[in-house]
Amino acid sequence: MLTVPAPATCVPHLLGLLGRSPVAFVDVPLPHPHGGFHAKVEYLSPGGMKARAAVAMLRAARLRGELRPGATVVESTSGTLGLGLAFAGQALGHPVVLVVDRELERSMRALLTAYGAAVEKVEQPHPVGGWQQARLDRLHEVLARIPGAYWPDQYHNPDNVTGYCTLAEELTAQVEAVDVLVCSVGTGGHSAGLARALRRHWPGMRLVGVDTVGSTIFGQPARPRLMRGLGSSIFPRNVDYAAFDEVHWVGPVEAVDTCRRLARSAFVTGGWSTGAVARVAAWISRMQPGARVVTIFPDGPHRYLDSIFDDAYCATHGLLAPAPGHPIEIPYPDAVEVTRWSRCRTVLDPLRSLAVPA
Repeated sequence: MLTVPAPATCVPHLLGLLGRSPVAFVDVPLPHPHGGFHAKVEYLSPGGMKARAAVAMLRAARLRGELRPGATVVESTSGTLGLGLAFAGQALGHPVVLVVDRELERSMRALLTAYGAAVEKVEQPHPVGGWQQARLDRLHEVLARIPGAYWPDQYHNPDNVTGYCTLAEELTAQVEAVDVLVCSVGTGGHSAGLARALRRHWPGMRLVGVDTVGSTIFGQPARPRLMRGLGSSIFPRNVDYAAFDEVHWVGPVEAVDTCRRLARSAFVTGGWSTGAVARVAAWISRMQPGARVVTIFPDGPHRYLDSIFDDAYCATHGLLAPAPGHPIEIPYPDAVEVTRWSRCRTVLDPLRSLAVPA
């Protein structure tokens, strides 16, 4: 039975803590030596990277009258946006209900609860749409039970995209230039928002999308995914396909290897998305000497202590095998089903089947 949180206390001064995360220069071998890249360390901002999007979505909904003062916010999450909404809910005075699935780490569920969010857990995946669809089905049930509740709909909400304007503004002050921006892709929000804003400063900037194997976003077939926080089994409308110059699909073996290398040698590390983008950013730096490569580390390592950084978990899931140091090249996103790190320089919008030249 769902327990709706008590009315939230509004703590607007929390908004003053949002953002201003540092940029780290990473030049440790991942796995090969490379020229180095800059990484904006978003887990050092309260609520993580997605707190920016969460605040933007709730503020815009309040201005339109879609979210009434003190009304409950309900969203589906694999974890990262949940933290951001917990932050935004406290800052703006809204109770938060998060629909998660049983694959979400126990530590993350405990953290979300500690921050005052009510957690509704889904026990079985949807037979076709997996955990994501199962969470969305439960979300609609929860919305029907809470009068006046608001659903941000992060995958299709353009305010998600505009929430990353502040991230772009910070980057322009922190780095000299950006030749290549490497972004993980889940909802599509931060890649679209950053590319749009940064290309006003550097029009020739290339955008590289990083997805996970088993994700449908760029036209691959859906299948069960071990990696969380990037990828999708639906087609988010926030994904700006025309903005991408190429896409990489990274597997969990490569992500784990990269996260562990970062932890041992650079101290700055994180989860699946961090490992995936760092692998690709390091490879691009190696292949394009002199290019100024920038990426975003969305979250930190703490929620992954029982998975990525746990030897027993990794051994059980076959994640300690040697990880490839280079991607496989494929001509089109649907040319072959990828099972390991792969690269494609032709980007397709799966809903329109239109090729975007690289």
